[in-house]
Amino acid sequence: MFGLMQDHPLLISTIVCHAARHHGGNEIVSRSLDGSLHRQDYVTLERRARRLVRVLQALGVEPGDRVATLAWNGFRHVELYYAISGMGAVCHTVNPRLSNDDIAYIMADARDVLLFADLTFAAAIAAAAPNCGGSVRAVVFLCDRAEMPETKLPPGMALLCYEDLMAAADEDFAWPQFDERTAASLCYTSGTTGRPKGVLYSHRSTLLHAYALNSANVMGLRSHDRVMPVVPMFHVNAWGLAYGALMAGASLVMPGRHLDGASVAGLMNAERVTFSAGVPTVWLGLLHHLRASGERLHTIRRLAIGGSACPPALIDAFDREYGLTLEHAWGMTESSPLGTYNTPFTVEGESDAAALARKARQGQAIFGLDIRIVDDNGVPQPHDGIASGNLQMRGQWVAAAYYGNPPGSALDAEGWFTTGDVATIDADSSMEITDRSKDVIKSGGEWISSIALENIAVSHPDVAEAAVIAATHPKWDERPLLLVVPKAGRTLEPADVLRVYDGKVAKWWLPDAVVVVEELPHTATGKLSKLTLRQKYRGYLVDQTQM
Repeated sequence: MFGLMQDHPLLISTIVCHAARHHGGNEIVSRSLDGSLHRQDYVTLERRARRLVRVLQALGVEPGDRVATLAWNGFRHVELYYAISGMGAVCHTVNPRLSNDDIAYIMADARDVLLFADLTFAAAIAAAAPNCGGSVRAVVFLCDRAEMPETKLPPGMALLCYEDLMAAADEDFAWPQFDERTAASLCYTSGTTGRPKGVLYSHRSTLLHAYALNSANVMGLRSHDRVMPVVPMFHVNAWGLAYGALMAGASLVMPGRHLDGASVAGLMNAERVTFSAGVPTVWLGLLHHLRASGERLHTIRRLAIGGSACPPALIDAFDREYGLTLEHAWGMTESSPLGTYNTPFTVEGESDAAALARKARQGQAIFGLDIRIVDDNGVPQPHDGIASGNLQMRGQWVAAAYYGNPPGSALDAEGWFTTGDVATIDADSSMEITDRSKDVIKSGGEWISSIALENIAVSHPDVAEAAVIAATHPKWDERPLLLVVPKAGRTLEPADVLRVYDGKVAKWWLPDAVVVVEELPHTATGKLSKLTLRQKYRGYLVDQTQM
């Protein structure tokens, strides 16, 4: 027997329709490339999204076609999110921080038919376009006619202006209904261990993820919130905030391309932002700006942080100095991305050190997704906060296969997806990433966590950023090598840096050497590029002994 309830498919178009109908006066505020602010309410957004569907149809886009975007966080990018998926096509967000070669590769792999791009990427498009596989029929720049750049494109690839196309289109489109399992958007991994791989989300998985994002145990957005996604829309769909905010009726504040501390703080204060989300490097830049300028943040109290492990010192600094709560999240492209969230709470009688350690964990699994840890033989490990193992996940918004591969090919026999992270899970089901499986250091048969050593290193008052890699050692196989970036105007002495570990780790965990560098490399998603560092410094300890 079935229930006697209405059956409506979970479709992305219903989110923008809800926002326009019930929160129409709330808005998207976007910082343009020239620094000016553009304002657009949700009624206008929904109307322009329907107009944009007519543009897409006139350009020959059909349901199932992949349409690429190469753009910052802004109102036109949001219009594309809803129009492309809403008509039944696939919104393929391309990460502009990838190399031109990787951009060409993923557009060819996806067989994109159109590319919508911000002006700042004109040079990258000109370089990548000849190698995009021949499927892209046109490049549409997200601008007015007066702003159109001169860009050389291959024969057969048209150059078009977004606002010209919008002005010529009608807005009489009616949102269709179709199977909620229909593909909605496509994101590629950053390719840290090979070519980027595509993750193809459905309407169903996207809406369930947005519902979960808005639960009280996660981000819990409300209609009066003003949400600033600092995480880019090309990075796993801005962690779902472009959907979750509109579902809640919250306003969006889009920062565009300028993510330095001064720009972020200024926009937060000017637009009364109440919630924001970004990677540790962005929040570290914000902290440095606040300290240097004396500026305060007036309306915001919560910041979500993810993408890589957050140093406890960063959580502590925002809390003690500015009364801001950093809420640790974990996920990946393959989980849409949210998998766990560390919801703030207090424990009576808990010491400050214990509270900080708890806040630094990645948190509990979100309903709709499950996690476990297993050993190298696939045997589940206890959730006691001590045993560590390979982290696995499964759930309603977890990838079952990579784009172009057979269904289920990314899962084990029990339907679990192996994340590549090493983690512990405690008795309260709170998970902590101890390392990436490829980054953990095996010294004399014992494991050393690079993340733990990095978190201690950045607690040094003169260290701005730190990375620990496994360097080859003639006796112990691998030993930790610490690379540090000094804060502006400061100098670092290796021996002084090592003293920060006194009493905090076992002596055999101590890095064998400290290398002071001007900067550390990052991936296209803002994470430390351990692959680049290993390629450059893997033999550092051996080289030093031979000198």
